[in-house]
Amino acid sequence: MLNLIQHLIVLMKKSIYTLLALLLFHFGFTQNPNRVYQSHNEENGVFSVTTNDGKYMFQFYSEDILETTFIPNGENQNLNSHAVVLKPQNIDAKYKYVGNVISYSSKSLSVNVITEPFQVSYSYQGKPIISEKRGYYKSAHQPMEMVKGNIIADETEKIEFNLTPDEVLYGGGARALGMNRRGHRLPLFNRAHYGYETESKLMNFTMPIVASSNQYMIHFDNAPIGYLDLDSKKDNTLTYETVSGRKTYQIIAGNSWYDIIENYTNLTGKQPMLPRWALGNFSSRFGYHSQKEVEATIAKFKEEKIPVDAIILDLYWFGKDIKGTMGNLEVFRDSFPDFEGMIARLKTQGVKTIPITEPFVLTTSKKWDKAVQKDILAKDSIGNPARYDFYFGNTGIIDIYKPEGEAWFWDIYKGLADKSVAGVWGDLGEPEVHPNWVQHHTGTAAEVHNIYGHDWARLVYEGYKRDFPNQRPFILMRAGYSGSQRYGMVPWSGDVNRTWGGLQSQPEIALQMGLQGLAYMHSDLGGFAGANLDDELYARWLQYGVFQPIFRPHAQEDVPSEPIYRSEKAKRLASFAIEMRYRLLPYNYHLMALNHIEGTPLMRPLFFEEPENIELYTYSKTYLWGQDILVSPVLEAGLKTQEVYFPKTANWFNIETDEIIEGGQTKAIELHPAYIPTYVRAGAFIPLAKTMQSTEDYDANTFQLQYYHDASVKESEREFYFDDGKTANAIEKGMHELLEFEAEQKGAWLNIEFEAEIGDNYNSEAKQISLTIHNIQKQPKRIKIDGKKLEGKYNSEYKTLTLDVVWDTSKEKEIRIKLNK
Repeated sequence: MLNLIQHLIVLMKKSIYTLLALLLFHFGFTQNPNRVYQSHNEENGVFSVTTNDGKYMFQFYSEDILETTFIPNGENQNLNSHAVVLKPQNIDAKYKYVGNVISYSSKSLSVNVITEPFQVSYSYQGKPIISEKRGYYKSAHQPMEMVKGNIIADETEKIEFNLTPDEVLYGGGARALGMNRRGHRLPLFNRAHYGYETESKLMNFTMPIVASSNQYMIHFDNAPIGYLDLDSKKDNTLTYETVSGRKTYQIIAGNSWYDIIENYTNLTGKQPMLPRWALGNFSSRFGYHSQKEVEATIAKFKEEKIPVDAIILDLYWFGKDIKGTMGNLEVFRDSFPDFEGMIARLKTQGVKTIPITEPFVLTTSKKWDKAVQKDILAKDSIGNPARYDFYFGNTGIIDIYKPEGEAWFWDIYKGLADKSVAGVWGDLGEPEVHPNWVQHHTGTAAEVHNIYGHDWARLVYEGYKRDFPNQRPFILMRAGYSGSQRYGMVPWSGDVNRTWGGLQSQPEIALQMGLQGLAYMHSDLGGFAGANLDDELYARWLQYGVFQPIFRPHAQEDVPSEPIYRSEKAKRLASFAIEMRYRLLPYNYHLMALNHIEGTPLMRPLFFEEPENIELYTYSKTYLWGQDILVSPVLEAGLKTQEVYFPKTANWFNIETDEIIEGGQTKAIELHPAYIPTYVRAGAFIPLAKTMQSTEDYDANTFQLQYYHDASVKESEREFYFDDGKTANAIEKGMHELLEFEAEQKGAWLNIEFEAEIGDNYNSEAKQISLTIHNIQKQPKRIKIDGKKLEGKYNSEYKTLTLDVVWDTSKEKEIRIKLNK
C-alpha cells in the first residue's frame, strides 16, 4: 500500500490528477456491489460507461455543470427535461484512464469511475464533493403517512449517494423545517398546507434539488412525484426517489455560492425583469366583493397618503359566492358593473388591477358546458372529462398539456389583458386536488402534478411574449417546479397562519427558495389564516416585508390586511414601513436587474458572506438584502432587545442612527417599534427615492445617494441599474443605463467619482443627486466638484455632509473632499 500511495503522490506532482484524494474518498464508501463495469466510450462530447445492468452517460453543460444519466437495460434514453434550457457547451473535456480509475473532467469538475469495485464519484477543483452509494436501483415503495393517498406505487426507482457526516443540506423547495433539512424524508408532491406555522414538511412548491454546505448542488431532472431522503436514517445517505421517469441528475458547482446559483440559473433559466411597479405596495385580501369596495379601498389609501401600486381581486370578480362559481372566469356584472371603467380609473391613479384565476372549471360554472364541448379538460380512465369533488364544488381541471386546453386558457388571459388587467394571479396550481387516476394529454396525474403550475406559468409567459411582446408580465403563483423562474413566476409561501409562529418560518422559506433559483418567494404580509388581530405582529411582519421581494399584505377577511383599516398605531407603523419600501426603490430595482442577469437572490443567507463560518449554515434570523443591507426581523412578541450577528467582512452602520458596529460579533440591539434592526455595510452607496404615492410618480433622475464612509474601506465601488421600468427585455434592447459610483480615500482626501454606461437606445437625462456622506467627523477643509469649490451642508450632530450635485451622465463627475482630522 505504501508503494501505491507513493506512486499516486508522484502522479499528483505531475498534475495527472488528484487520484489519491479521490481514492481515499472512495475507500470510505461502497457502491452497489452488484454493478459490474464492462466498457466505456467517449464520443461527441458524451462519455459513457456500460455496466452489467445499464449504461451511464456523462455530459458537460459547462465547466461547472455535469449531467449524469443512467439508462437501465431494456430502457431507452428519455431526453425530455422540463427544467433545463441550457444547451451543452463544447468544452475541452479531458479523458484519462489510469489503473482502475477513469476520469472525465472539465477544467474544474470531474467524474471519476473506479472500475473495480464499481464506484462513481465527483470532485471539484481536485476536492471530492459527492459519490454514488448504490446509485440507481429499484425497491419496494415505503409510503409516508402524509402522502399515502397521493404517492401511490408498489415499487419506486431510486438514486442513492454518500454524504459526509458534517454536511448541512438545503433544498426540496419551500418547507418550514429549519435551515438544515438533513434528517428528513421529504415528499415531492406539491400540496397546500393551510394555517402552518413553524413547521411544514410539505407545502405548495416542491423541487428535486439538494444544495450542500460543501458548496455543490444536485438537481434531479425528473418531473414525476416522489421523495428526497436527506439522510433520514442517519447513515450518511442521500436518496432521490420517484414513481417513474428519468434517471438523470446534474451536479452544479462553483467557487462561491453566488457562482453556484448563477450556474444553476444558467442551466434552468434566468428570471425576466418584473415591471417596476411590482416592487410597490399591494392592496390584497380574500376578497373584495364589489367594484364599489375596490374603488373605496384605493380612495382610502390616497386619503391616508399611503403609497399603493396594485390591487388584487380574489374570486368575487367572477361570482358572488365562494362555492359553485369557480371556472366562470368572466366578470360578474352584478358586483362589477363597470369593470373596464374601474380598471381605467385605477390606472390613472397609478394602481394596477390583478384578478385571480384557477385551473378548475366547476360543473356548476358558466363555462362547464363549453369546456366539455371544446374538449379542454383532463380525462378519466375511459376518456370522459375527469370530475371530482373538492372544497369549492364538483370540478374538472383544464388540461394545459393539450394544445386546445392551452389555447382556451390563454384566450381568457388575453381577454383580461385587453381590458388592461396588468398581471395574472394563478391560485391552487399544485393542483390543489388532483386524483391519481386523472389522465392528461401527455401523461398521468403523477407524471405532471409537480410541473402543472410550472407549465401554467409557461402558458401565460409565452402568451404575453407572443401577443404583448413589449409588456413585462406579472405572474403570481404558489406552485411550480425547478426553473419556474424563467417564466417570470412570483411565488408566495401559501396560507400561513396569522401568528408569530407563522412569521418565524418566513425568512427561512424565502432564503431557501432564493438558493434554489426562485428569488421572488414572499409571504402574505401579516399572515393569511385565522382571526388574530395583533397589531404588533402585523407591524413586525410588514417591517420584515420591506426587505422581502414582494410587499403584499393579504389575509382572510376576518381581519383587515390593509393598513388603512387597522388601528391608528398599526396604520402609522405600517405607513412608515411602506414609505421605507418606496424610498429603497432604486436599490431594490438594481437587485431585480442582478437577479435577471446573474440569478442572484434578493435575500441572501449570511453564509454567502462567510462560507467558512459553519455556525451560519443553519442561521436565518439575520440575512442580507442585496449586497449591502443587513436585516434582522423581529419574530417574537414583546421583545425589547434582540441579538444580531454582524458579519466580519465589514463594519455596519445603523440605518436610522448611524451608529457603527464592528463586524465579527454578535451584539444585543435595542429594538424600536417603528422598524427592525437594519444596517448598511461600510463603504456602500445606497440610492434612495423621494416619497411617492405610487411608482408611477417615481423620478429616476432625482434621488438621494447615501455614502457610508469608513476608514476601514479605502476603496469602494457600486453600480445601479436604471430603465423605464416597463419595457420587456430592456437590457437586450440597450434601453437602460448603469450608474457607477466610486469612492477612494488617499491621505486626507476623499475622492468620489460618478460614471455612466448608457445603452445604445436609452435617452439618459441629467441627474439631480443629493449626495450625503456619513461619518464625516468634522467640517471638511475643502470641497471641490469638477475642480470648482463648493460649500456643502455639514450636520455636526449626525456627522454627515450633504452636497447637491447636477450630473450630466455623458461626462464623468469628480468630487474631492479634504477631510479635517
